Amino acid sequence: MTDMKEENRIGRNIQSCCMQQGLSYYALARKAGIPLTTLLHILDGTSRNPGVYTLLRICGPLGISLTDLLREK
Repeated sequence: MTDMKEENRIGRNIQSCCMQQGLSYYALARKAGIPLTTLLHILDGTSRNPGVYTLLRICGPLGISLTDLLREK
């Protein structure tokens, strides 16, 4: 089980990448092929255990690895 701190780290890293790339959450969700609500739940930490497959789909459009997504910045 992923704890709340980890989920928030993932959300913060996604937010940071989106801001750096000028990518909206809607555009990221569309490019990743996931529902916008799924992405928003990951961003705000309410998704208690985002799956690796979902996280990998998010990494693709951001141009980062899963390791980068999970890294503390």
